[in-house]
Amino acid sequence: MTTPARPPRRHPRGRLRRPPARRRWGLRLAAGVSALVLLAGGCGHMVVKGLDSAIGRIDPFAGLDDRPRGSDGLNVLLVGTDGRDRLTPQSRATFHLGGDSCNCTDTIMLVHLSADRKRASVISIPRDSYVRFPAHTDQESGRKVPARPGKINAAYAHGGPQLTVRTVEDMTGLHVDHYLEVDFISFMKTVDAVGGVEICTARPMQDRYSGLVLPAGTSRLNGGEALQYVRSRHVDGAADLGRMHRQQRFIAALVHKVTGGGVLLNPVRFNEVSSTLLGSVRADRGFDAEKMLDLGRAMRHFTPASSEFASVPIADPSFPVPGLGSTVKWDEKQADRLFRALRADRPLAVHRPLRERAALVDVPPGRVRVQVDNGTDRPGLGRRVTRALRDTGFLTTDKPGNAAVPVHRTVVSYDPGWDRSARTVAAALPGAELRPVYGQGPVMRVTLGSDFRRVRRVRAESPTPQGTGVGVDGAHGSSEIAAITGDQVLCD
Repeated sequence: MTTPARPPRRHPRGRLRRPPARRRWGLRLAAGVSALVLLAGGCGHMVVKGLDSAIGRIDPFAGLDDRPRGSDGLNVLLVGTDGRDRLTPQSRATFHLGGDSCNCTDTIMLVHLSADRKRASVISIPRDSYVRFPAHTDQESGRKVPARPGKINAAYAHGGPQLTVRTVEDMTGLHVDHYLEVDFISFMKTVDAVGGVEICTARPMQDRYSGLVLPAGTSRLNGGEALQYVRSRHVDGAADLGRMHRQQRFIAALVHKVTGGGVLLNPVRFNEVSSTLLGSVRADRGFDAEKMLDLGRAMRHFTPASSEFASVPIADPSFPVPGLGSTVKWDEKQADRLFRALRADRPLAVHRPLRERAALVDVPPGRVRVQVDNGTDRPGLGRRVTRALRDTGFLTTDKPGNAAVPVHRTVVSYDPGWDRSARTVAAALPGAELRPVYGQGPVMRVTLGSDFRRVRRVRAESPTPQGTGVGVDGAHGSSEIAAITGDQVLCD
């Protein structure tokens, strides 16, 4: 049953600490993806033409040469800049955006639209990714700068949009067709204009830096709360990597709200929402109204199931570099698999109709070890359930056992020290009873009763690689790319 939508609780204002000087937030990138979705609505020419005048124009491809060859599909680079200096003091205080602007890219995403316009792949690039900047002209001093190492978010400060595009192209081998640079202020109003967005969490979330306070279950976020959600990086140990996954889930939820809420089919509402959203967007001159309208016609049946989300595979999230500090080092082999798949216009995730959404869990099933015992008179049930649990990601023991006596109720026994893992197993076995057994250790023990009916798929809040992707040879499940479709992360 769907948890009723409810607004999240807030900290008392007096308990909040002053945030650090360099706040990280990423709602602008959700704004950029949403701009693509909204402009793909197929509305009339005059509506889109009017929106075009609100978009600032830049030339991010000026002076670029020796670029990667174009390929099937369309690649859009979405960049969110740290431009908090435009905020009023009141807005800074309200949304915990203290400190000075760093004139850098706070978040970077690549959106690949397939050649048939039936699929969008959204790739998050960690802001602290270790890169080698190509030789360029420093935009402040005007001096020629030789190639040198750096963090990808600093490319914007050193060489503007041009160096950002060139660095991304060098790292990915993908030709960037269009560039969107977005601001979050208008997008906050857009979230309110569409009536808020529903987000699901497996456990309560609290981040004193961003001010986020969310209960477990389903919450409807307004613009300000959405800002807190997508920029929070202190709710778990995943820091920026966890924040990227939250941004992806928010984008999927927003696409669902926009495509399923009548915005795209109502010209008046479409114009209102899009005008608000595009108030602070800048784009390359080639991404004009006519091209947006053409995309809209091709993508009018776009849904959350049409989208897929992934992050660049990481080898070391804390790779030390002299003079740079801690950086994020890519897994070169797996990153190459990811970008080769995009260049070949292949899907990253398995796209198939969902009979039932996976249950949201706190602990990923890949971290939970399970022993199954058959407590019924149904021969082979233990083997079948063991196989089903393994297929949904659990680490099952090799051989199921048999209970000493038949039982009616399916039971998950667990050591209280592993109670979060036990709840993950119980979510996969609807109706199962949780029974603490002190000293049992880390293995969850499932005794199947005559009431057993099925194994339900479960998923953690962050995507995991096992069986989710497609390999370089195009075979489903052969890749280690962690990808998930948009409809898999929506609330029930």
